[in-house]
Amino acid sequence: MKFWKLLTAASVVAVMAAHAPAFAQTDEKLPEFTTEGFDEWLVEFKKEAASKGISEATLDVAFADTKPIPKVIEYDRSQPEFKLTFEQYLDRVVPQSRVNEGRRKYAENRAVIDAAAKKYGVPGHYLTAFWGIETGFGRFTGGYSVVDSLATLAFEGRRAEYFRKELMNALTIIDAGHIAPEKMSGSWAGAMGQAQFMPSTFLNYARDGNGDGKIDLWGAKEDVFASAANYLSSVGWHADERWGRKISLPENFDMELEGRDIRKPIAEWQQLGVRMPSGADLPVADMDASIVIVNDGEGPAYMVYNNFHTIMHWNRSTYFAIAVGTLADAIAGR
Repeated sequence: MKFWKLLTAASVVAVMAAHAPAFAQTDEKLPEFTTEGFDEWLVEFKKEAASKGISEATLDVAFADTKPIPKVIEYDRSQPEFKLTFEQYLDRVVPQSRVNEGRRKYAENRAVIDAAAKKYGVPGHYLTAFWGIETGFGRFTGGYSVVDSLATLAFEGRRAEYFRKELMNALTIIDAGHIAPEKMSGSWAGAMGQAQFMPSTFLNYARDGNGDGKIDLWGAKEDVFASAANYLSSVGWHADERWGRKISLPENFDMELEGRDIRKPIAEWQQLGVRMPSGADLPVADMDASIVIVNDGEGPAYMVYNNFHTIMHWNRSTYFAIAVGTLADAIAGR
């Protein structure tokens, strides 16, 4: 998952591929990337993979034409960053065109989406929103070989342990027959398919939604939505609750009370002067909530509930979580 509040240029275009690790630009002086020694490294890695049970057939096919990808290292080392205000971000990620498309896509795929929603307890308009924001409803899933990208990052060494494990996980997925190596495409950092799961997330949470014995996050929407719903359910989704709502704060609001770590009953926020944007009372519900203020505390402000925190398991960006909730509400006609 990409986890930063400052969006990279690529993430605005691809709308933040999920489950791929993101690392902010660093001032650390790094040695120039070289492919020298890659072949020897690969020989040793294949030996380790074989010792862990990966079949020779899988290793032969997966690494038949593997070459390090310098562009992957370029992205990893110097992700171009620029600051977006919350309003700019929301305009780009949740434009009216995406709302309209989301409603169409939900209607077109309602049987598949609602089947996953019913089984795992995550409403369909949220699943559609994740799908839309992550991959443009399946259009932008990344064009890199996952095996080659992960091998490049594992060889480069800066985060070798993490990417080495993800490469081993990718081989496990291939070895189980879920996907052929040449079809295992994804982001430069290894996030895969329409759900943009990293290989470890795939192994832990992906599900066979159509009962064919395989999990295809690239082409089988039943698997995509079952996997996304299972993930969200597993990390704490509450089916009978919303994600949050925009609110109005009193002029004397104590900014020390802002933030996801502070959770109070809605009734207590009401007593502190928090209101709906119209000035009306907050809804009456037996739920804890937090106050989140975007644009570095300048506003607007949101009251967020358990499902907001669950969305942030998926992607640790406040902007992303609000965008998912906003798009889901719009798709549902709220």
